[in-house]
Amino acid sequence: MTTLADFSATTITGQEQVLSEHLGSVVLVVNTASKCGLTPQYAGLQALHERYGDQGLRVLGFPCDQFMHQEPGTETEIAEFCEINYGVGFPMFAKVEVNGEGAHPLFRWLTGAHPDAPGGEIASGDIEWNFAKFLLDPEGRVLHRWAPQVEPADLAEDIEAALAERA
Repeated sequence: MTTLADFSATTITGQEQVLSEHLGSVVLVVNTASKCGLTPQYAGLQALHERYGDQGLRVLGFPCDQFMHQEPGTETEIAEFCEINYGVGFPMFAKVEVNGEGAHPLFRWLTGAHPDAPGGEIASGDIEWNFAKFLLDPEGRVLHRWAPQVEPADLAEDIEAALAERA
């Protein structure tokens, strides 16, 4: 069975990272953008990182420029924007595509079928917009998928449940 451990990604500072480093943690993967109407969700994601990070939550941000060119900056510009405007302290990665032929393998997997997901089948299909969210259990399996419009604070109950299972 495929899990988060089967993937790697380039960090926003250019280092290749094997995502198996995050096994054992509850992981929230989000495709982000700096010039989107949903960009203020960075504040909510940072709040989740601060609230649950010590308990084992890892928020991973993946900038994406596929939706109306809403992430036009370089990795350096994105990192500076996130730090200055939202105090982002969770790991950010280099820009990726999340849909189509050029989609990063992680997002091809996340948007695929997960019929054996621990919490029940997860909806598959293309990501609709920036700030789609995927919650993974400590074994790296997909637990939940949320639409971009769902606010990070609304994920707290599911995050707490996943963290409780981890304990």
